[in-house]
Amino acid sequence: MRVSGFTLVEVLIALAITAFVAAVAYTGLSTVINGVESTRGVAERTWELNRALQILQRDLRHFVDRPVRDEFGDQEPALMGGPAARFLLSFTRTGWHNPTDQPRSTLQRVNYVWQEDSLWRESYAVLDRAGSTEPQRVRLLEGVTGVQITFLASVAALQPGARGTEVDTRNWPDNWVVDTSQPNATLAPPAALELTLELDDLGDLRMLYELPPPPL
Repeated sequence: MRVSGFTLVEVLIALAITAFVAAVAYTGLSTVINGVESTRGVAERTWELNRALQILQRDLRHFVDRPVRDEFGDQEPALMGGPAARFLLSFTRTGWHNPTDQPRSTLQRVNYVWQEDSLWRESYAVLDRAGSTEPQRVRLLEGVTGVQITFLASVAALQPGARGTEVDTRNWPDNWVVDTSQPNATLAPPAALELTLELDDLGDLRMLYELPPPPL
């Protein structure tokens, strides 16, 4: 009885076809996996960015004109910032929730710091600090390669942009600090500020924040 089988050429052709199909399938699967990972990375980055901006917007929306004492006993204005300041941005905010009824104020001093290509938020448990007071530090956003901040002194100084609907911020000062050459000088809060973040993956991101007006 004669038994028929595959020849060596047929086996090699079958192996070649199988290898080709497997390579095509792997390439397609790899493309899908890379696409899913890329989409997931973009979604996570968007979530981190939105979270950082929402925290900053919330803090500024609750700004209150209350100077504080730093750990050296010197008075800090209610808001200060810029390259000449100690912090990128530092101010007092209200609305610090106290659900457990702790013996503390509902006001809070917060600092925004740009360090190690990251944007950090610092907050203190007290307003007027002692030498041993340490802030709680949280990294809000990574991949920040540059930061620029400018301030609007008053609404009267507001200038429209070229299109009329935009705001011209080119002449806004980039420092909001006390003039130390003037004895007992004080610093009123600005009316608004602009923050520009240079992100390593998204480019420049420009945000304009209006501060709450002083109570009547």
